[in-house]
Amino acid sequence: MYKKLNGEEVKINAEFAKNLLKTLLSLLLGLFIIWAMYRDTDIGELWQITKSAHFGIIAFSLLFGLIGNILRGLRWELFVNSLGYHPPRASLVYATLGNYAVNFVLPRAGDVWRCAVVSKYDKIPFSKTLETFLIDKLIDIIAGVSVILISVLLYIEFFISYFNNNPQFADNMTHLFSSVWIYLVLAAMVVAVLLMLTIFKRTFIMLKIRRFIATLRHDFKLFSVMKEKKRIIIYTILLWLCFYLYFYICFYAFDFTSELGPLAGLIVFAMTNIGISVPVQGGIGPWHFMVISSLVILGIAENEALAFAGAVFTIQSVWQILYGLFGVFAMSYVKRDNLERVTAENN
Repeated sequence: MYKKLNGEEVKINAEFAKNLLKTLLSLLLGLFIIWAMYRDTDIGELWQITKSAHFGIIAFSLLFGLIGNILRGLRWELFVNSLGYHPPRASLVYATLGNYAVNFVLPRAGDVWRCAVVSKYDKIPFSKTLETFLIDKLIDIIAGVSVILISVLLYIEFFISYFNNNPQFADNMTHLFSSVWIYLVLAAMVVAVLLMLTIFKRTFIMLKIRRFIATLRHDFKLFSVMKEKKRIIIYTILLWLCFYLYFYICFYAFDFTSELGPLAGLIVFAMTNIGISVPVQGGIGPWHFMVISSLVILGIAENEALAFAGAVFTIQSVWQILYGLFGVFAMSYVKRDNLERVTAENN
């Protein structure tokens, strides 16, 4: 018994150390990017620019960030309901808000936490919350890519200028596809898939995967016949509009960005979505790089772009952590009086 417990403790400690290392490495990456951008900056001058901002306008913009994530929770509810589960609406909204606070601790961990906490409190199988989350996430990926494509079509000159001013992107892509390692990794992945589908197809893990895929196919059919498709589209449009306003309204908080206009705001907003896709806490570093480099190309002085990115990111991050923590703690206080009845109906 002692050896078993000791082995479990070692396993838990190893997993904790692994997650801690991932967190530190991603955080260090983000901090390194910020250091590289701000190292030659006069901090005193930066502070003077930041102090001149109209912080009341930034505070007003924060409402749209909160509303956008509430809408995201309401959209997720539609997918969960389509599978026959009806947890309290507040539970799904609070879990969605808490998602962002957890992401600041460990990149992308909030996504798993969101599914797990709803599964725990509302007695829904984790596989079901995960499925609905993946569909919900896929819609946001499509929406984010659409925002980028629309901004490219509306202002192609900007993106040509951007890549001309940041040739490292093209160089990195060239080096990636000219490296023999990328092809070795792809070949190894193909071999692994073939082995799993032939020699190891009856192993415990593969049987679990096949059952999960079969469940996914069944549930995707339920998603395809949902009656709330129009509401999903409306929620998606509204929440992305909120996120755009969440960012663009901040332009009016600074004199040097107030005249850029909504199209410029859309372009920089599209670039922030690329930055946030990098797996570091809250987009620290990559988000700054995208905003600063985009504003400079749009004609904003570098110091002013640095001040804008630093002020907006810091205030928005604190806001996300605050309402995220509220969501985390509020989960246990949601009224679930009808939970046993709903669970019984599903069983």
